[in-house]
Amino acid sequence: MNYTLPSEVKNILDKFQKAGYQIYIVGGAVRDLLMNRKVKDWDFTTDAKPEEILKLFPEGIYGNKFGTVIIPKKGLNYDKDRDKSLFEITTMRKEGRYEDFRHPGAVSWTNKIEEDLARRDFTVNAIALKSGIIDPFNGQADIKNKIIRSVGDPNQRFQEDALRLIRAVRIATELEFDIETDTFSALKKTAHLIQEVSWERIRDELFKLLASMYGYMGTIKLREAGILQIILPELERCFGIVQEGPKHDRVYDIGEHSLLSLKHCPSKDPLVRLAALLHDIGKVATVKTAPDGNVTFYNHDVVGGQVALKIARRFNLSKKQTDKLFRLVRWHLFTVDERQTNSAIRRFITNVGKDYIDDIMAVRIGDRLGGGTQKAISWRMEKFRERIKEVLKKPFSISDLKINGNDVMKELSIKPGPKIGEILNKLFDEVLEDSSKNNKQYLLNRIKNLE
Repeated sequence: MNYTLPSEVKNILDKFQKAGYQIYIVGGAVRDLLMNRKVKDWDFTTDAKPEEILKLFPEGIYGNKFGTVIIPKKGLNYDKDRDKSLFEITTMRKEGRYEDFRHPGAVSWTNKIEEDLARRDFTVNAIALKSGIIDPFNGQADIKNKIIRSVGDPNQRFQEDALRLIRAVRIATELEFDIETDTFSALKKTAHLIQEVSWERIRDELFKLLASMYGYMGTIKLREAGILQIILPELERCFGIVQEGPKHDRVYDIGEHSLLSLKHCPSKDPLVRLAALLHDIGKVATVKTAPDGNVTFYNHDVVGGQVALKIARRFNLSKKQTDKLFRLVRWHLFTVDERQTNSAIRRFITNVGKDYIDDIMAVRIGDRLGGGTQKAISWRMEKFRERIKEVLKKPFSISDLKINGNDVMKELSIKPGPKIGEILNKLFDEVLEDSSKNNKQYLLNRIKNLE
């Protein structure tokens, strides 16, 4: 194995060794080194106790009972970017009985690396690196064979920590591995335990899976395991609903279409990919069969937007993430016509949000290809995007008006209140119809007429 360790990693190893402690690189870092992949997270284990680690690294952060000390990287802000700005150094440990399907009830320190590796989730993550490789569970063989296999009894591993259920699928997806037969059987048997895991942890794993190159296959694997049905029951209800009828050129199952839309979505943003997966979620509640035999889903975009909000709350998305997911689902059914008026296109931009134009185009591409269309972008779509670029050069939001709330208060000699917003919105509507009206003197004159 040929590898070069970053200087900060070497410094950590040297400091422990000079102090007389054992220190090993463990987990995904070793796996990635063995696979010649870029290492994202460097984790270490040592026989030094947490208080001894803090003596070596006074800047370390320790506030848990599992022996993990966080060492912030130089020049990076731990509070702003925790996933990229730290090293984790954990005292080698053995674990007692798990009491909440997530955390051990008690831990005890050990100085034997084999005992520490025995508590880990999968063989590919139960490899340690010091001067050489320590691999008591044949993780290297599983890496070679592209297999995710549990350490020891898979039923016990998943019952100890239910997050491992979705981690198994996520890691397999990222690495393009299969899940070993017994491990996958145990995963399906214990899938219901995913309900014991916090939605934040589920969300983080799901987003990592969706962000990977083969997120589509990973999502299918989640469904085969019985996990997707639990975390996204709204999507599961889409399966078995078929769009068909004399007016439909193609007949397809809405659930399968949703998966294919995810597959073909060109964005690497997991939130955009989630929107592609959920864009037709409103069809479940709006499906009807017309007298002529055609299946319809009128207003499914409106209903879907509300369902997306419900899902966003479940996953505890941030306010910005929630707004983005809602907009991409709610407005995915936009009309592509280069002949639309400027005001119509401005309304589209306002509804979708200027920052999300490329994202909703990515959702549309996934939708097109996921429905069987051979070409990702039609000539009409290209023309429409050109029109959007033209209109984006012109004002389209209240903040782009040549006047603001202070001007309104000054002209009308009034104090701050809802009336100011009402007037600005009316002026904005006028400018949407005719951008030439975005003239300060014209708007000032109009203020008094709108009073």
